[in-house]
Amino acid sequence: MGDETELRLLTISENATFLATHKITHDRTVFRVHRPDYHTREEIVSELAWIEALRATGDLAIPAPVPKEDGTLIADIDDDGHTRHVVAFEFVPGMEPPHGDLLPWYRELGAIHARLHAHSIGWTRPPGFTRFTWDFETTIGDTPHWGDWRKGPGLTPETIAIVQQAVDLIRERLTAYGKGEARYGLIHADLRLANLLVDSDRLTLIDFDDCGLSWYLYDFATAISFIEDDPRLPALLDAWREGYRGVRPLTEDEAAIIPTFIMMRRIQLTAWVASHAETPTAQAMGEPYVAGTVALARRFLADAR
Repeated sequence: MGDETELRLLTISENATFLATHKITHDRTVFRVHRPDYHTREEIVSELAWIEALRATGDLAIPAPVPKEDGTLIADIDDDGHTRHVVAFEFVPGMEPPHGDLLPWYRELGAIHARLHAHSIGWTRPPGFTRFTWDFETTIGDTPHWGDWRKGPGLTPETIAIVQQAVDLIRERLTAYGKGEARYGLIHADLRLANLLVDSDRLTLIDFDDCGLSWYLYDFATAISFIEDDPRLPALLDAWREGYRGVRPLTEDEAAIIPTFIMMRRIQLTAWVASHAETPTAQAMGEPYVAGTVALARRFLADAR
């Protein structure tokens, strides 16, 4: 980038995200440097295709991918013998929604999720489209993308047994719920607070890196990642459902599955904390977060009785 550009690390999660600022023009660009061996080039191309299709509707605020000089969207860099894919996005001003009053933002997020889901159902995916699947097996089952939840820091044989009961109940419920076309398809899968930018009354969606095939209502569970035990959760869910129903139908029978998705996501994130121990987020969560997972599993099982 040269001496005229200042590079600042914004975050490390699955990937490393940097802000590049030109010292003279002050133009800013966001660069996402992918973790090796996580997403293939074809998967990244597919993500960008969905972003471009969503942006073309004009209904959602999403930063545009920035092409290289040759017009392509993905660069490759060598990192000690490992190839890292790099994607650039336009800089969009904004900050994470203020935690003081989240209800208006979750109401808006419900409407946004409904638009995403409606687009997913109606969109014809391009040839070669491929993304992760976030179903039971690939979240907390036998082939999890983020590792084994049983390795969560602080878990004991006793607490593993409790969480396992919750896992068994989740499997049973999701098998019954099924993967019908109206319930299962392409979702963002990570519109948590850190991936929402507020600028005045405008809400911008960022980081489609985890978009993939899953249950549509799982999107709410991902939207409360790391705050699953917040006492405001029932009110946040009510606000989200209100916003969602303003755009797309959502029956009470369908909504009844959401607590199951919340529990699944919490257990999945327990695995993430263990498998991503090098990240600041995982280090900040640690054993207290995993202990919270056990407490939520106990409550989940009690509610089912």
